Amino acid sequence: MKKENDRKMTTREENRKEGSSSEMRIKVCKNGPYLVSGKIPIAKQTISCDEEGTPRQWIEGEKYPLRENCSLCRCGQSEHKPFCDGTHVKVKFDGTESASRQPYIEQAKKIDGPTLELDDAEILCASARFCHRGGEIWNLISKTEEPETRKTVIGDAGDCPSGRLVVRDKKTGKTIEPHLEKSIGLVEDPNIGVSGPIWVRGGIPVESEDGTTYETRNRITLCRCGKSANKPFCDSSHYPE
Repeated sequence: MKKENDRKMTTREENRKEGSSSEMRIKVCKNGPYLVSGKIPIAKQTISCDEEGTPRQWIEGEKYPLRENCSLCRCGQSEHKPFCDGTHVKVKFDGTESASRQPYIEQAKKIDGPTLELDDAEILCASARFCHRGGEIWNLISKTEEPETRKTVIGDAGDCPSGRLVVRDKKTGKTIEPHLEKSIGLVEDPNIGVSGPIWVRGGIPVESEDGTTYETRNRITLCRCGKSANKPFCDSSHYPE
């Protein structure tokens, strides 16, 4: 009974911490959930594959009721996913953050092509696999003088939910990013039978439990299976061996 009361008390305390701010923001709670504030739209985002299992497009599914604040499960064991139910207390979830605080560009490897440059921060990979659509993006980058290949590379990189892959126009020096409204996507990958990470879209700030704000980016993925070694970010640990 005491453990159950502790769970309920912890959840109430976390809910109070969410506050009533209208600013869109995600706060990583120490060994607990993601505290979401600012009426951020949340919807399922499913990876649709062809007959060979290659991802082709994102399909938006169920939309959750818009709320000023909510808590999203981070331990992966809530019975009320995607929302937290306090199970992290019962299972003694270790949510220690270990991700680098370096800017993306300092973590990424550069791959040069004739018209595009590809930046690749492999540690951020969420295994959505759009990088294989139309051919391996790492091979296609060398052929981007061809308009169709350039288009394929831009599309493949833009559909990478984690922002591991970013393309830059060599002529202008500017990154080429998809337009994403501020929202949260709950990645579903039925082709391999798993739920993927939390896809944070449109440049929503994510704050560490110590109060530091990670680099704000157009595309990032947060772990929701509880197993990532790069918390709070996804590192593909949900992907079956």
